[in-house]
Amino acid sequence: MLELRPNCECCDKDLPPDSAEAMICTFECTFCRDCVTRSLGGICPNCGGNFTPRPIRPPSKLAKYPPSTKRVLKPNGCDADADH
Repeated sequence: MLELRPNCECCDKDLPPDSAEAMICTFECTFCRDCVTRSLGGICPNCGGNFTPRPIRPPSKLAKYPPSTKRVLKPNGCDADADH
């Protein structure tokens, strides 16, 4: 089950469960589309994998399978990973 993390790990932008801006890698690292394209060049700074749009969980399933509330944020944002 995907965690559906609530924010971008780079810029801390809110990414609600229905966000079309949320991108994930195979380890569910979560970033906004802007950071993936502008700062990361499509490569996850945590694992080196690529990104895909995060699936949107149907609203009818959110009560039984709620999104994560734990915010993950890279201490220095993505600028420190610009060489990836």
